[in-house]
Amino acid sequence: MTRRSGSAARRARSIVLHTLLIAGAIVTMTPLAWMVGASFMHDGEANQVPPRIIPERATLEQYVTLFTRLDLARHFANSAIITVSATLLSVLISSMAGYAFAKLKFRGRDRLFAALLGALVVPAQVGMLPLFLLLREMGIVNTYVGAMVPYLANILGIFLVRQYVLSVPDDLIHAARVDGAGEFRIFSTLIVPVIRPVLVTLATFVVLNAWNDFMWPLIVLSDSSMYTLPVALANLSGEHVQDVELMMAGSVLTILPVMAVFLMFQRAYVRGILAGGVKG
Repeated sequence: MTRRSGSAARRARSIVLHTLLIAGAIVTMTPLAWMVGASFMHDGEANQVPPRIIPERATLEQYVTLFTRLDLARHFANSAIITVSATLLSVLISSMAGYAFAKLKFRGRDRLFAALLGALVVPAQVGMLPLFLLLREMGIVNTYVGAMVPYLANILGIFLVRQYVLSVPDDLIHAARVDGAGEFRIFSTLIVPVIRPVLVTLATFVVLNAWNDFMWPLIVLSDSSMYTLPVALANLSGEHVQDVELMMAGSVLTILPVMAVFLMFQRAYVRGILAGGVKG
């Protein structure tokens, strides 16, 4: 009797838990579903009360307008160039720095790493003004390079890579050095294959941040033809504030690439974060 009542209690808790999870998923997905549906609606259809999720007659008119009359393809390309380039450089720089902090011995290594971790508590917005002034003196304001700079050395990425590299046995690295391998060869042929999961995590993290960032591109890019997709859509919303369907189509184009990237690499992303947090 006791065993049966305990099983019934567990079943009831499971039903309640799954009901709450399903309800939470519905609440979360409803605005996204309305956004996608509204992007395929005709002008004015999204303003109906009660709001419709499924368009009466689906149309690609809003997407055609974005890519023809409003030239959103240029801004999409700007975001793609900045995001892809920043991701590749960030993965390279952060992985090499993480390897150095984990396995190379140099004076002040631990203090420097502690200072880097301390910088994590400083809001990114605090450093935007001095960084902008520095880039202006270097002459790279309103350039792709200037827009990439904040992502090139990712402190969280350095931390994750360092924690992961700490799990690599020192004897393995010493043996490679005895065989005459240089540090770059050890890093590229021995370390990189081992830390691949955390590199995927880092790449996904940078893609999400670089693609979605609004504040820094708005500050560093002054030429409207250089604007990234979020900045361009913000400007469009001021000019086409009543064009709800048009803005929803632009929002779909903004979130679709990063959502696809996250769904493709979500398992490696979570695995890399968990592994990087517990190793060392």
